[in-house]
Amino acid sequence: MAKVTVRYWAAAKAAAGVAEEPHDAATLAEALAAARERHPGELVRVLQRCSFLVDGDPVGTRGHETVRLADGGTVEVLPPFAGG
Repeated sequence: MAKVTVRYWAAAKAAAGVAEEPHDAATLAEALAAARERHPGELVRVLQRCSFLVDGDPVGTRGHETVRLADGGTVEVLPPFAGG
C-alpha cells in the first residue's frame, strides 16, 4: 500500500470538510473508496462528478482500479468548475 495525500478542491473540499488528508491505498479506486467511507454523504455524490489527477497526470477515462498510486504521491479531486 502506498501512502498518498488526497487533496480536495471546491465542492469536494466543502463536502469532505478538509482540504487534504492522508490515505493508504494501492490504486485510485482504493483511495476513493476510503474517502467515501471516511466522509459518507455529500462527498459520495460529489465524487461522481469529479475528475482526478494522480501526481499531476489526468486520469481521464482509465478505470480507477487500474491507476496505481506511488508512495508519497498526490491525488487531486477536481469537481466541475464554472466560469472562465
